[in-house]
Amino acid sequence: MGVLNVTPDSFSDGGGLFLRDAPDLSLIEATAQRMVAAGAAIIDVGGESTRPGAAAVSVDEELRRVMPVVERLLGLDTIVSVDTCKPAVARAALAAGCHLINDVTGLAEPAMLDAVADSSAAVCIMHMQGEPRTMQSDPSYENVVSEVAAFFVERVMACRNAGIDMARICIDPGFGFGKTMAHNLELLRNLESVRMAELPLVVGLSRKSMLGAITGRHAHERMAASVAAALLAVQNGANIVRVHDVAPTVDALKVLQAFAPVGCMESWSTAGVSGS
Repeated sequence: MGVLNVTPDSFSDGGGLFLRDAPDLSLIEATAQRMVAAGAAIIDVGGESTRPGAAAVSVDEELRRVMPVVERLLGLDTIVSVDTCKPAVARAALAAGCHLINDVTGLAEPAMLDAVADSSAAVCIMHMQGEPRTMQSDPSYENVVSEVAAFFVERVMACRNAGIDMARICIDPGFGFGKTMAHNLELLRNLESVRMAELPLVVGLSRKSMLGAITGRHAHERMAASVAAALLAVQNGANIVRVHDVAPTVDALKVLQAFAPVGCMESWSTAGVSGS
C-alpha cells in the first residue's frame, strides 16, 4: 500500500504534492503511477494529517483535497483507498468509485459503518487510543496486545451487525497511534496474536517516529529503517504493508520471498482486498 498524502502538514512529506494551496493533480498522478509501476497494489489517499498534535480539518476542506485526486486515480490499474474518518468524505469517495476506506478510528462513527455497509467497498479498521491531537500524551495499557486484539473483535462484530461481510474487512494495529515505543515493539513481536480469523493484517511503520527514536534520523532519512520494519512486519504475519518508499520495499520483499522456505510467504504474496 503506497502512501499518497495530499495534505500540507503530514509528518514526513506534507505539502510536497501541493501547487500553491491545492493538490497538484499532474504530479499526484505521476507519483501514483510510479508507485503502481514499482509494485503498489493499493494507493492510499489521505487529506487530513493524523500525526500527533495535528489539527482537524473541515469536511469541505478534506473533500476539496481528496475528491479531485480520487477521480484522477480511478483510471489506474490499482486499488484506490481513502484514508478518512469522516462519513461525508467516505460517502463521496465511495460514490466516485473508491475501493477501500481506511479509517484510523476503526469506524467509531456509526455513520461510517453505514457508509461502508451501503457500498461494496472494503474497509481497514485501525486501532488508536485517544485521538491524533493528544494520542501520544500518555498512552497506557495493561496488556497492549490483548487490548488491541479485543478491540478488533468488538469492531468486526459491529461491522458484521451493520451488514459488512468479513471478506471486506482488514485490520491495522495502529503503530504510533496512542502507543509508546515499548507498546509498538510488543505489538510488532506479537502480530499473530492480534490477528482475527483470516482477515488481512495491515501494518504501517513507514518513517514513523519510533524508527527515528531507534536510528536518530529525521523522517525523510528513514527509508532504510522503514524497509527493515516492513520486512519484520511481513515475517511476523503482516499481509499488507503501508509505505512511503514503494520500490525499495518491494525489492526487499522479493528478496525475502526468494529466500523464505516454500509456502511461508504465501499469505503475503496472495493477500488481496475484497470489494475492489
